[in-house]
Amino acid sequence: METVTSADGTPVAFERTGSGPPLVLVHGMASNHARWELFDVRPRLAEHTTVYAMDRRGHGESGDIEEYALEREFEDVAAVVNAIDEPVHLFGHSHGGLCVLEAALRTDNLRSLIIYEPAGPWEEEHLYSEEMNEELEALVANGENEQALLLFLREVVNLPESRINDLRAAPNWAARVEEAPTLPREYRAPVSYAFEPERFVDMTTPTLLLVGGESPQWSKDVAEQFHETLPNSRISVLEGQGHVAMNTAPNRFVEEVFAFVQEFR
Repeated sequence: METVTSADGTPVAFERTGSGPPLVLVHGMASNHARWELFDVRPRLAEHTTVYAMDRRGHGESGDIEEYALEREFEDVAAVVNAIDEPVHLFGHSHGGLCVLEAALRTDNLRSLIIYEPAGPWEEEHLYSEEMNEELEALVANGENEQALLLFLREVVNLPESRINDLRAAPNWAARVEEAPTLPREYRAPVSYAFEPERFVDMTTPTLLLVGGESPQWSKDVAEQFHETLPNSRISVLEGQGHVAMNTAPNRFVEEVFAFVQEFR
């Protein structure tokens, strides 16, 4: 792992593999950079790009501070991007999708942007529950990290038990459990985020908005809103997939990402 220092002094870790145009991967919640090893996603991307798989703060080998603020995560992503000596393709999923959207306003070192169903205030009506967050906080406070993670996957992400069992059998499960204390803050933080379209109307970075064909309508509505706001964007629907096509259809996911990267080499 390599590290860069974010604006507030926090070390942000990333792992570099492959060769070709640089592609930075930003993971979502309950995860770290190792999530891209599942189903050989990162090894396949690394056949054609130099992959920089980062750990968001509080995850993996990145540092953290006691006073969490979502804006610091935007700065973390920008710090990684700015440390690379040529323009970057930047990908973010879920919570990471919101981070890369905002990071794009904090760096000039981008070739393209790929956002897959970003977390945000649009989730409050559909996913967020203060009662659920309090339950997560209580479990974490009692040292019941695994129970907190399982609750999140079952009740928030709505994963079936078969998929959860697959995750528990994966080599990075222990790391996910260890990082469970980040769940309450990351579950709550995007709800207070204010998406201000006027801030993005001059952002001309080529942008691909990925959305699952089986994802809820509000996810598709968010993609449409972003598409209407970002002047150089387009939507690609992953038919038959939902929020985690990198797990359920890894070949399709890799092909989609690489095709966009190839277009803007």
